[in-house]
Amino acid sequence: MGVEEVLAYLDTTYEHGVSAPVKLLYIENIDKPEMLLKHASSLIRKGAKIAAIKSGGSEAGSRAASSHTGALASSDVAVDALFNKAGIVRCHSREELATVAALFMHPLPAGKRIAIITHAGGPAVMLTDTLSNGGMEIPAIEGAAANALMEKLYPGSSVANPIDFLATGNAEQLGHIIDACNNDFDTIDAMVVIFGSPGLFPVLPVYQLLNEKMKNSHKPIYPVLPSIINAQEDIAQFIKMNRINFPDEVIFGQALCKIMNTTPPVDATCERPKIDITAIRRVVDNAPNGYLGPEEVFALLDAAGIDRVFEEVVKNEEDAVSFAEKNGYPVVMKVVGPVHKSDVGGVVLNVKDENSIRSEFKRLMGIKDTYAVLMGQMLSGTEVFIGAKREDNFGHLVLAGLGGIFIEVFKDVSTVLAPTCPTEAESMIRRLKSHPIIKGIRGQEGVNEKLFAEQIMRVSALIEAAPEIFEMDLNPLLGNNTYVKAVDARIRVEK
Repeated sequence: MGVEEVLAYLDTTYEHGVSAPVKLLYIENIDKPEMLLKHASSLIRKGAKIAAIKSGGSEAGSRAASSHTGALASSDVAVDALFNKAGIVRCHSREELATVAALFMHPLPAGKRIAIITHAGGPAVMLTDTLSNGGMEIPAIEGAAANALMEKLYPGSSVANPIDFLATGNAEQLGHIIDACNNDFDTIDAMVVIFGSPGLFPVLPVYQLLNEKMKNSHKPIYPVLPSIINAQEDIAQFIKMNRINFPDEVIFGQALCKIMNTTPPVDATCERPKIDITAIRRVVDNAPNGYLGPEEVFALLDAAGIDRVFEEVVKNEEDAVSFAEKNGYPVVMKVVGPVHKSDVGGVVLNVKDENSIRSEFKRLMGIKDTYAVLMGQMLSGTEVFIGAKREDNFGHLVLAGLGGIFIEVFKDVSTVLAPTCPTEAESMIRRLKSHPIIKGIRGQEGVNEKLFAEQIMRVSALIEAAPEIFEMDLNPLLGNNTYVKAVDARIRVEK
C-alpha cells in the first residue's frame, strides 16, 4: 500500500464538514501518479486542502530514500508538475508543512493585496520583502480614509502600508486600524498583524481584541506574535482562544505565497485542439527509434496543426538557389544530420543573394555528418521555446520558455504534465520570469500569447496521440503579434 491508496480511501470516505479538511503528506516514492492526481484533485474539489513534502529529489536524497524504503526518487520537475496539476501545495520542511497547514485553518484572501499592521518596523519590512518577492502586493494606503485613520493614532505613526502604530500603540488603536482595513480600504484583501511585547505594558488586551476582531472580520486576519519568550503566557492565552500563532513573519509569508500561487486542480476533461491522429500514427508507426528526419518532423508538425516556417530539404546547389528564388530572399540555411546544428556552425541566417547561397551550401555540406541542407524562410520575432519529454511513470512533461540560446543560459522554463489545458498553457506563459519580454518591453513587439498557448496545447496533443515520442524541441519558434511559427524542430522516438 502506498500514498496513492491512502488518498483513494480518504477521497472515497470524505464528507466535507465532518472529515478532517487538511491532509498533510510525506512522500518518498510516487508509483501511481495518475491515481494520486485523480484522488488529490477530487479531495480538493470537495473542499479539502492538501500539502505535501516529496523527498528524494536530489541524487543523494534518492540514494537515502532507496536505502531506507527501497523507493526510487522520481524526477523533481515531474513531481512539481504533478502537484501543480492536482492543486497540492508542495513544501520542503516540516516547519513549512506545519505553517501551510496552520494557514489552511484560516480563511484565505480573495486576492493578493495585503495590509501589514505592526508596531515594529523591522519585521514589517522583512514581511513586505517576502510577500512582494512571492508575487503578493502591499498596496499603498492613502486618501481621506487614510488621513482619518491617522488622526486616531499617535504622532509619528504611518498608515502608508505597512501600517506602523509604534511601540506605544495599544489595543484600541489596533481596533481602529482593523476596522479601517475592513470597511474603508477597498485595495486590501487581508491583514497581517505583527505584535510582540515592547516591554512597556501587558499585551494580553491586544491579543484579546485581535481574537474578537478575527471572529467578525470579513477579510482574513493573520496573527504574527513573535515574542514567544517575553510574552509566552499571553501567547498561550491567545492559543487557548482556539487561535494559531505564526511566530516568524518570513516563514509565514513564504507559506502564504505558496498557497496563493498554487492553482486549483485542472479539469482533466478540458477540450483538446483538433489534430490529424491518423496521419500522426502513420508517421510514428513507420519510424525507427531515434531522431526523425526533417520530412517526418514536418509531417508530424503539420498533422498536429503546429504552425511552422516553410522549409525544404535540398541536396544540391541548384535546388538551394531555386528555393530562394521561389520563396524570396533572405533565407536561412541549416545542416541536416548533426543534432546540435549551432554547435558545429551549421546555421546561417539572413542569406541575401545567390552567390552566398552557393558558397554557404558548399561549406555546410563539408560539416561532418551532414547529408543535406534545410532551406527556410527568414522571419523575424522574439525567440520562444516549446518542448516535451517523457518521464518514466509520469507520462510526458510539456515545457515552454524564452527560446534560442536563452533557454540554456537562463533556464527560465515552465512545466506542466500532459495533457495541457488552455488555462495551464496560459499560466505557463505568465509564470515565466521572462514574461515581460514576451509581452513586449520598451517598445519591442511582443509575442501573441494566445497563439503561443495554442502551440503549447498542440504539442501536448501530439505527444498524447504519439506517446512513443520520447522528447521533442521546437527551438526556436519566432513570435510576434501575428504569428508564432516553429523555425527549428527535432523529435526523438523511442518505442
